[in-house]
Amino acid sequence: MKKYTYSAKKSDNQGRWCLVDADGAVLGRLATTVASRLQGKHNPMYTPHVDTGDWIVVINADKIVLTGRKLDQKQYYRHSGYIGGLTTTSAKDLKEKKPEDLIRFAVKGMLPKNRLGKKQFKKLKVYAGDQHPHEAQNPEVISL
Repeated sequence: MKKYTYSAKKSDNQGRWCLVDADGAVLGRLATTVASRLQGKHNPMYTPHVDTGDWIVVINADKIVLTGRKLDQKQYYRHSGYIGGLTTTSAKDLKEKKPEDLIRFAVKGMLPKNRLGKKQFKKLKVYAGDQHPHEAQNPEVISL
């Protein structure tokens, strides 16, 4: 009798679409759920080196909540590559200008830092309002 561990293949992924409403959700808790589903950890055939995750559509990104004083204190950094080219943006400013990026940055930090993580990150779609162009995929609604 053979005993072996099942290893998923690229063709085994069904690629379901899921819809997450970020209205009133806490940023970190939402990001962990989304990152876990992007990696496929909710799936019984999860394999760490194969993309077995779902496509995730997040709506109402502008209504996300940050706990404590993070809205004023949390800083996002980027560097131009030139001397003195460090630019900082507070979470409050980012939420006003590009609320989608708050969720993208949080989820990207929770994914693997390799080719597979980049591939999984491309399956995340974030929108500030409650409208999205993915109705044709019939996304399954996920509650947090």
